[in-house]
Amino acid sequence: MEKKETWKFPRAFWIANTVELFERAAYYGVFIVITLYLSRILGFGDIEAAAIAGIFQAMLYLLPTFAGAYADKIGFRKSLLLAFTLLTIGYAGLGIFPGMFEAAGLVDYSGTTLFTGLESSAQKYTVIPVLALIVVGGSFIKSVITGTVAKETTKENRARGYSIFYAMVNIGAFSGKTMVKPLREMMGNTGLIWINYFSAIMTLVALIIVFMMYTSHQHQGEGKKLSEIWESLIKVLTNVRLIVLILIITGFWMVQHQMYATMPKYVLRLAGEGASPSWYANVNPLVVFTTVGLVTHFMRKRSALFSMSLGMFIMPVSALFMASGNMMSHDIMGMHPVAFMMVVGIAFQGFAETFISPRFLEYFSLQAPKGEEGLYLGFSHLHSFLSSVFGFIMSGVLLEKYCPDPRLFSTREAWADAASNAHYIWFYFVGISLISAVALLIYGVVVRRVDRRRQVSQ
Repeated sequence: MEKKETWKFPRAFWIANTVELFERAAYYGVFIVITLYLSRILGFGDIEAAAIAGIFQAMLYLLPTFAGAYADKIGFRKSLLLAFTLLTIGYAGLGIFPGMFEAAGLVDYSGTTLFTGLESSAQKYTVIPVLALIVVGGSFIKSVITGTVAKETTKENRARGYSIFYAMVNIGAFSGKTMVKPLREMMGNTGLIWINYFSAIMTLVALIIVFMMYTSHQHQGEGKKLSEIWESLIKVLTNVRLIVLILIITGFWMVQHQMYATMPKYVLRLAGEGASPSWYANVNPLVVFTTVGLVTHFMRKRSALFSMSLGMFIMPVSALFMASGNMMSHDIMGMHPVAFMMVVGIAFQGFAETFISPRFLEYFSLQAPKGEEGLYLGFSHLHSFLSSVFGFIMSGVLLEKYCPDPRLFSTREAWADAASNAHYIWFYFVGISLISAVALLIYGVVVRRVDRRRQVSQ
């Protein structure tokens, strides 16, 4: 007799999903303005800020598989307590350090200039070990929460369990980004400091919830050893088909990551300080959340490569929309054209993601040897590791070249002349996404031919 699907889950499941909401709110509240914080508060240039933010995010995609192996050894409850402790210290540290710099006379946040001594001071690099605490804590969260969902659900209700998890992630992302605008409106750029305290409070609340309420009776699991994970990584890196696909999809994510790398600075510099980049970024999870089910339904009879290819060809269109705003002179629906067209571009990016992300994981899992799907999927986000590093560094270089910081210029006219071709930034990403889309088409043709030859030879 078939068991009915149910929305009833153990307490550990609901606690894990609740703290996931708090953690995502904390992360996205900080990350949407991380390059602004690094430049406006700590005095890093565009390239340095982009490199630090890119490596920060890249490690968050690489480490969870290894952290998951350690979490299996010490237990999920201890792992969550460790993770949220590190996250709370890390986010609080991002808020505390600027005050220490001000007390030391290196910077005066009350004046018109946000940094004076920090530009040349090596003390600003103390932010790196603080960010490292967040990376380590976050890597445990990614592995433990998804592991809890898997362990606390059954075959019959697992799909519903992951739908709840996905909803919590998006609600958290939406709420975290939403907090940035009111803080900046009330406090100016000092709000970039206080958003870190908001995030620290979120993770502290999550820590208390885990300490008081998280218990699980599900202790079974594969308990992967680090040696097994290392062997799996080697297998993935020597699988030509997977590596080529990862490199192609990296092009998509390099463009997608510009929502965090380029968009906040670009919009504020061109559309003015009254713009709301954190709210514009919320268009992405909103579009994904509302359309992914519909897209998946309509694409269910199409191959994963076909669905991904459609999404890849939407990306150049999104980047063209982003570029077009700087070539318009009149407001659209009461919004600065740069801001309005950025929202349109982000919406198209979110729509493209619904065609690509779910089917990529499906295709990736099918390439894994039987019985090793889990280990292989642990490295399915290598594309995000690569795109974070290269996408953010490229963003810093392009911003410095085409849309530099206005504070580096003596007059507004001098800056306007230097930033007259700011929209060229997006043309680079049009090219990257178009090359990736064509490459995926070629990849599909080659893979089908190779598979047909194998079938004939057998």
